[in-house]
Amino acid sequence: MPYKYIETEHLNEGKLVMLYLNDPETFNSLNAEMLKELRRAVGDANRDESIRCIALSGRGRAFCSGQNLKEALGFGDIVKDRTVQRFIIDYYNPLVKEIIGSKKPVVSLINGPAVGAGAILALLSDFSLASSSSYLSFAFVNIGLIPDTGGTYILPKLLGSQRASYYSFTGKKIPAAKALEMGLVVEVYSDETFQSESMDVLFDLCQQPTKAIGLTKKAFNESYDNTLKEQLDIEGILQQSAAETMDFSEGVSAFLEKRKPVYKGN
Repeated sequence: MPYKYIETEHLNEGKLVMLYLNDPETFNSLNAEMLKELRRAVGDANRDESIRCIALSGRGRAFCSGQNLKEALGFGDIVKDRTVQRFIIDYYNPLVKEIIGSKKPVVSLINGPAVGAGAILALLSDFSLASSSSYLSFAFVNIGLIPDTGGTYILPKLLGSQRASYYSFTGKKIPAAKALEMGLVVEVYSDETFQSESMDVLFDLCQQPTKAIGLTKKAFNESYDNTLKEQLDIEGILQQSAAETMDFSEGVSAFLEKRKPVYKGN
């Protein structure tokens, strides 16, 4: 089924799927259909064994300008119908769970402004790469709202409580260079080289042992709620699973034979 607000591009012999938010006239503001389409696209990529890496970006000059308020407020009475809460439950929460639960690396390519829910969407990825002119802003406070899309969960973990509070309470812009310093993105590339350099990172991820990456993500996610003892037990269980993969056998063989491993993602 074709998408209206999402553009997909398969690269690197189908190992990489690029998912572009594609409504540049609204700076890729998030509407209900776009959120449903993005969830479906991420879910399809998660189930496709040939795909080894998923990347999110935006068409045009922005990554994502946040929620399309006109649409969200048109679904009914805010108080009587609890439209905001229902919108979050029906559209945002399933997408958050799909991205966080992916067994494959998910990377955001922040090609321009990422604001409100758009900023949180970028940070839900395993890591983010940014162009030098891009910025993040948790601008919910500017319209009297709180961070959603999992923002109240991930921001204190990424920033610490004081910085999370400061940038959420003020809605101040965080330029790409500052975001790098704060650990919100891992690399910042010039606008001219952003496309090529970010692709180098994504192509490299496509050659890594995908199942080991998925198990690492699972361990990281479970660590938030576990004691040290529980986490050590989880590591043993998941390490056994990793050791039973073909990629582990290939990695050991390559090490012993002093050659570069060729991982197949299985």
